[in-house]
Amino acid sequence: MNTIEIRKATLSDLEAIQKISTQTFIETFAAVNTPENIANYVKDSFNSEQLTAELNNANSQFYLATANNEILGYLKINFGDAQTETINKNALEVHRIYVSQAFHGKNVGQLLIDKVKEIAQQTGVDHIWLGVWEENHRALRFYTKNGFVEFNKHVFTLGNEQQTDLLMQFVINKE
Repeated sequence: MNTIEIRKATLSDLEAIQKISTQTFIETFAAVNTPENIANYVKDSFNSEQLTAELNNANSQFYLATANNEILGYLKINFGDAQTETINKNALEVHRIYVSQAFHGKNVGQLLIDKVKEIAQQTGVDHIWLGVWEENHRALRFYTKNGFVEFNKHVFTLGNEQQTDLLMQFVINKE
């Protein structure tokens, strides 16, 4: 595979973000959730209006991982009031790291999490946090390997089902 590039996304990437979001969400969660709950989540979270609002939010940023003009995955981070929960004012939330299944194990997720850590250093936040479904063992191993530790839990509602997300954080070393 050619060199993977990470670039900041803009509103012109809306359709590509919709496509990769829908594809990766279905790949990751369809086998263990009802088709109705998956369809409703995709419709509510990845519609044009919702993603346009997220892309236009000054406290949110999207980054695309690409190779040969193909989108392999993406990252969405939130600062300040864009965070889905107020954990700490001086924190950065990793809202989504979605990587197409075809590119799992090809360093895409690692490059995206490295980008998060770089942005965290540049912006002076104290820590990075995220929520990950307790049954997503692959993701849990990945975040643990990258120095994230569990500090809490919260309920994630997917349609008519309540699931537990583990909240994990990475403390920024201020030297």
